Amino acid sequence: MHGAPGARASQECQVSQIGTPRHPADVSPDATGQARDAAPAKAGDRSATRVAVLGLRGFPNVQGGVESHCGQIYPRLARMSGRRFTVLARRSYMPEPATLADGLDIRPIWSVRNKHLEALLHTIWGVVFAVLVYNPELIHLHAIGPGLFTPIAKLFGKRVVVTHHGQDYNRPKWNAIGRWTLRLGEWLSVRFADRVIVVSRSVAEMLQRRHPSRASRIAYIPNGAARMPNDPDPAATLAKYDLQPHGFILSVGRLVPSKCFDDLIEAHRKSGLDAKLVIAGGADHADEYSRALVQRASDRVVFTGALRQEALSTLYANASVFVLASSHEGLPIAALEAMAAGAPTIMSDIQPNLDVELPGHHYFPLHDADALAAKLRTPCETFAVPESFSMAPYDWDRVVEQTEAVYAAALRR
Repeated sequence: MHGAPGARASQECQVSQIGTPRHPADVSPDATGQARDAAPAKAGDRSATRVAVLGLRGFPNVQGGVESHCGQIYPRLARMSGRRFTVLARRSYMPEPATLADGLDIRPIWSVRNKHLEALLHTIWGVVFAVLVYNPELIHLHAIGPGLFTPIAKLFGKRVVVTHHGQDYNRPKWNAIGRWTLRLGEWLSVRFADRVIVVSRSVAEMLQRRHPSRASRIAYIPNGAARMPNDPDPAATLAKYDLQPHGFILSVGRLVPSKCFDDLIEAHRKSGLDAKLVIAGGADHADEYSRALVQRASDRVVFTGALRQEALSTLYANASVFVLASSHEGLPIAALEAMAAGAPTIMSDIQPNLDVELPGHHYFPLHDADALAAKLRTPCETFAVPESFSMAPYDWDRVVEQTEAVYAAALRR
């Protein structure tokens, strides 16, 4: 690939100058979850409202879109709202409790580590545990699998908010029973939750059409794009993987089938490019797919494993192009972060990616390695994010304000 994106004017993709994220003014300023301008709530003003959070593995430093979302909103919510949040994490990922802010506690509880059962078993136990130990006024369930237990939380007399992070029944790992169970979770969430947040505009509109009597309780609130923390030594990060500034293709995500990294590797091979392909992310559950994928590593295909935010910041800022080949997303946080860092961006044409509303040439047909290879051979500045594109809707502070409004509505008697 050659050329330079608009945010990197006068640079060629192979130049030696190391890039740093451009951080547009309308993007949240950091990846720590600290609100930009909100003053911390005074202890005497703190509301007695208690919120239990379930459905995620935990945070910080745990892979996953739901985990990234929660790691952004809850420190901000605790700071601005005065509510007390207890995140019931999975002990297999977060073995130690932590207090991340005044009013925000991470409390690990029992869970199995199984890609098919851990979310469901952890959530049903977590709902009971939350009621018996914390007695929250509101329970916030993340994802439609945990949403299965919305009626149980309601039977305990709790207000419930469910965030729909994507149509998980479309993930390749599920068989017919799994897909039916997740569709049931979606239906129970919409029918019984006091409010439902949906991160995809198209999915929110679909649910409102299917459930007109509940339409007013369904809110579209997108994911956001955080300003990444500065890497203290970006040159060392690039050198670790033998990368040149603006001389490699980047993709980010867990090593799961729905990310379609095998399609991307094949497209990269067909493109004939000398530029390296860098895949940043690891596998929560090592399986046949992730092991086979990593075996395709070579001088031209680099697997970094899971990275801290600082190193990821350097890769976003120095990629010639960012590619998301996924078959399933909610609203793609990794793509939003790449765009905020100034990386030219290409995505598959699944509806959640189309919901970002980049110009049409930024998209390629899902699973079409030839079409993606052709785009990879195209000058990278072709896929620069237009200057007219606003990142304002993806400001985490704005997301948090909208989420707090949903909480207030759900708690209103």
